[in-house]
Amino acid sequence: MSKSFIVKEGYPFILIPLCIGALLMGIGIFWMGILFILTSIFCAYFFRDPARIIPDGEKSVIAPADGKVIEISKENGGSQIKIFMSVLNVHVQRAPVSGVISAVEYKPGKFLHAMSPNACVENEQNIITIAVDGENFKVKQIAGVLARRIVCWVKLGDKVQKGDKIGMIRFGSQVDIFVPESVKIMVKPGQKTIGGKTLIGSLKK
Repeated sequence: MSKSFIVKEGYPFILIPLCIGALLMGIGIFWMGILFILTSIFCAYFFRDPARIIPDGEKSVIAPADGKVIEISKENGGSQIKIFMSVLNVHVQRAPVSGVISAVEYKPGKFLHAMSPNACVENEQNIITIAVDGENFKVKQIAGVLARRIVCWVKLGDKVQKGDKIGMIRFGSQVDIFVPESVKIMVKPGQKTIGGKTLIGSLKK
């Protein structure tokens, strides 16, 4: 289990406003300097990457992201679970199962609000497919109205363990997970999830 830290992608967003704020306060422009320093503090909070204790159990499927379940639906012989993340949630995504990355597909697109019905289709997104014993689990990273950059930390052929960090999205977004019909869903709409910790499903076989 790794210690808590800030993801490397966050350091420019933290250090630049911090330096500008310190400079402004140094020349006497205190109110503006404080705004930049507060921005730096917010970014440090946003880009946090807390350590997580991953649940045991070969049949367990865990949440890939922090947030709130906003919809569960049937999709191509399986189930789709949509998780909305506010800017206050941890934005690191984790592998819901152990397996091999069989596909990584990036799709450019719009930046509609994550709660929009068309966001999961029209917005910028990245789909990570994890193959497990002949079945596919997909994690879809979807950009939101504030999110302008999807980060993916895995590539085709990588082996991942359940709970491994696979990517992040900057500043508010949505993560969908697609599971095969062999998975019994354990969450309900409105339920909060913790990435790498919350049990969202269990393999029936």
